[in-house]
Amino acid sequence: MAETQMEMRLPTQELRDDIPFYTKVLGMRMDSIYPADDPTVAVFSGHGLRLRIEKGATEAPGTLRVLVEDPDSFAEGRRALTAPNGTRIEIEPLHAPVVMPRTVHSFVVRRLADQAPWIIGRAGMHYRDLIPDRLGGSIIASHIRIPDGGPVPDMVHYHTVGFQLIFCYRGWVDLVYEDQGEPFRLHAGNCVIQPPEIRHRVLYASDNIEVIEIGVPAEHVTTIDHEMALPNGPANPDRVFQGQRFVHHKADTATWAPFRVPGFQSRDTTIAEHTRNVAGVHVVRRADAPTDWTAHDGDILFTFVMDGTLVLEGEGRDPHALAPGDAFVIPPGMRTRYAQASDDLELLEVSLPGVFETRVG
Repeated sequence: MAETQMEMRLPTQELRDDIPFYTKVLGMRMDSIYPADDPTVAVFSGHGLRLRIEKGATEAPGTLRVLVEDPDSFAEGRRALTAPNGTRIEIEPLHAPVVMPRTVHSFVVRRLADQAPWIIGRAGMHYRDLIPDRLGGSIIASHIRIPDGGPVPDMVHYHTVGFQLIFCYRGWVDLVYEDQGEPFRLHAGNCVIQPPEIRHRVLYASDNIEVIEIGVPAEHVTTIDHEMALPNGPANPDRVFQGQRFVHHKADTATWAPFRVPGFQSRDTTIAEHTRNVAGVHVVRRADAPTDWTAHDGDILFTFVMDGTLVLEGEGRDPHALAPGDAFVIPPGMRTRYAQASDDLELLEVSLPGVFETRVG
């Protein structure tokens, strides 16, 4: 294939003023300039970009974002500049840290019967938002489905997150993860955590696959990795990704134990242990014991109703009759009770942090 290049054109009124700015301040290389007697066009390249600065061009000057490892070492530490031709220059970190917004606590009940809209998102998957206010941007909880099974048009990618959970609610999906060996099938009732920036890819899904995905914070960047092929090897399942280990929790090997709420039991996914208590995930079912009012001191407590029914009672609130597909968030300090739980009730509880105090009564 013949060589192809692409460049961006920017306007200028006086090219001689722009040359020292783009070469000395921004550290770009001037590749060409013409005509020799009275230059009106100069082409610069650098930092993965090719620019054509042209006198009399009619485009707007635009904005260039320069992403560098150490912003303080670039352009004398300035974070915003304006070139002589009017182009705005923004200098930002190449690897921006995850910013965890302060949680805006609220009591949230989201019912499937309310027909929250399904939005077509990445790779053709359908998304339903389970926490509309996202607690001030601290968390996003999505109910995701793929109606028609088969190969998923996904690419190797990663997420810049603080915590991310994929819980298979219905059906199954084939996944592959960096350093975790060959692709595997995530069955209904099982879950994985995707540690920060672990490369992964969705390969194949059953018909009517449904998953619950939790992301912290709500807004986070997804980056395509065009270089890595998965599976990679050799496998390194004990690798730590920014303090977290990959977890593939399987329901058929889990142990049930008394839950923090009286009248219920749970299986711990061990996610709190493997995230250094960043988050915890429990699957909860009814036990043969009376329930009681409780309040917690955690930051975020999200619950999704997978099967069965219950009535969620909240102090000072009207009771909510909940069914499969419903979700709720209980803020810290609020007294609630899980009443009239059906025998087949099954809940998915996600908390940040993973371990916190629960007051009974």
